[in-house]
Amino acid sequence: MEFSIEPIPVWAMCYLVNADTEGITDEEKAIIDKWWEQNNVVTVSPATDEEGSSHPYFSHFPAFGLGSDVIDCNVMMMK
Repeated sequence: MEFSIEPIPVWAMCYLVNADTEGITDEEKAIIDKWWEQNNVVTVSPATDEEGSSHPYFSHFPAFGLGSDVIDCNVMMMK
């Protein structure tokens, strides 16, 4: 297993964490699924501070997709 912290788009979090596709398009789902499969992702969970909060910020280079607000997430991958 390999672990990394990745800037995951906020719009993708419900799908990645809860498998909830409501609110994303078929194209967005396909982008997420492609990233998941190409990187052999096992789990994604938001990285939190001491108080249990995540802090979104804008990134020009998220893990996938176009520039957007992201949340740093702990990503576990099979390598």
